[in-house]
Amino acid sequence: MATGIDISEFIVASQDICNARPRIAGTRITIQSLVMDHKTGMSAEAIAKEYPQLNLAQIYSALAYYHANKEQIEADIDAYRADCEDWESRYRAGEL
Repeated sequence: MATGIDISEFIVASQDICNARPRIAGTRITIQSLVMDHKTGMSAEAIAKEYPQLNLAQIYSALAYYHANKEQIEADIDAYRADCEDWESRYRAGEL
């Protein structure tokens, strides 16, 4: 009987890559990025077309990780949006 794939190996985090944010192993694609795409209405299949280096198992693992760690990922998304707003306001004010 064939053994299955351990999906826990799809998600990693390390201090020196992506500010320790959880990401797809072997890439710099964060769970946050995939979740933000999914929240705009993109299906896992559409995300796979956007990121052809990922397979559906990796994408569904990312979405499962999000649902298991929703508070953490939502905090990452909120921080990202706040940074974007800060940079935009500084740009508009001529500070950059």
